[in-house]
Amino acid sequence: MKRSASKGEQPETSNIFQRLSPRARVREWMFARLPRSDQLTLTQGNVYILPSRAGWAMLATLIVLLIAAINYQLNLGYLLTFLLAGSAAASMVVGHGNLRGLQLSLGGAGTQGSTSGGCFAHAPCPMHISLHNARRSRRWGIGLALHKTRHNTDHSDAWTWVDIPEQGSTSVQLSFMPTRRGRQELPAISILTRYPLGAFRVWALWRPQTLVWVYPAPEIHAPPLPAASPEAGGRSSAQVRSGEEFDGVRSYQTGDPLKLVVWKKAAQSFAAGSHQLVSRDRPMAHHHRLWLDARHTGLADHEARLSRLAAWVLMAQQQGRTWGLRLPGGQEIAPASGVQHTTRCLEALAACP
Repeated sequence: MKRSASKGEQPETSNIFQRLSPRARVREWMFARLPRSDQLTLTQGNVYILPSRAGWAMLATLIVLLIAAINYQLNLGYLLTFLLAGSAAASMVVGHGNLRGLQLSLGGAGTQGSTSGGCFAHAPCPMHISLHNARRSRRWGIGLALHKTRHNTDHSDAWTWVDIPEQGSTSVQLSFMPTRRGRQELPAISILTRYPLGAFRVWALWRPQTLVWVYPAPEIHAPPLPAASPEAGGRSSAQVRSGEEFDGVRSYQTGDPLKLVVWKKAAQSFAAGSHQLVSRDRPMAHHHRLWLDARHTGLADHEARLSRLAAWVLMAQQQGRTWGLRLPGGQEIAPASGVQHTTRCLEALAACP
């Protein structure tokens, strides 16, 4: 029984590979042999060149001109034919040299800002690429785009064209659309030039090594944050608010009232050059915590709960709140605040099974 099941369950990737055209199979074979690296220097070993459509048309034209010159014994026909053929051959060398020696490096991937480089599912995820030209002549007409494969078909025709100055650098930003959450590999990049005549297509492939966190897509119209719940053994909020009791001091957090700041210690901190504020810690801060719990989302679908939790995390960060996170699998992240805490919560949501 197991033997028959193993015969019937062929890997899906092999079936897809068999349905590909010969040209697509060659592309997949070349793509699989590429090593991953965040920096790439184009050399003779990784730059490829073939005639373009205009090049094949030019070749057909040269053949017709040569046959006509031979048939009618036209010296000017010979001259024109060999002049065009020599120009095409020279353009092949110039075009290959336009890419050879170019240095590419990945500057980062993901939305720069509060999430420290991650991006959200079903939203554009930018890739920042730097191109450096070490030679003393300008590089013309360099195009970059996401390499089209059976795993990635989004934005594959969106080419970005730049000219790189002599002994200078140029930055390029490409974007792809991740469809699932988790820690994922970046798509491969195609580098192309048709300089100078367009008769030859000179290209190279690059597979970045960096992995990017793709967070769950936040719910668009998420409900407000849940209310902070008192912890066991803590005094009620009415008892806390009725007095001016404090448990001690703690680091200043965004959203703390100015009356809680210990200005005496703040003055000492400013004099020392540390610029760190200290706030009085109310008992309510210890006994009332904001927990973003998956059980409180009111949703049955697993991905929908993660999307709502992601929206709540962003909402709590924007409001400067201190919160903890409880995931569906029982994992718990202690209450905190700040960009690092937000990133940690979003990564936990992305990796949630």
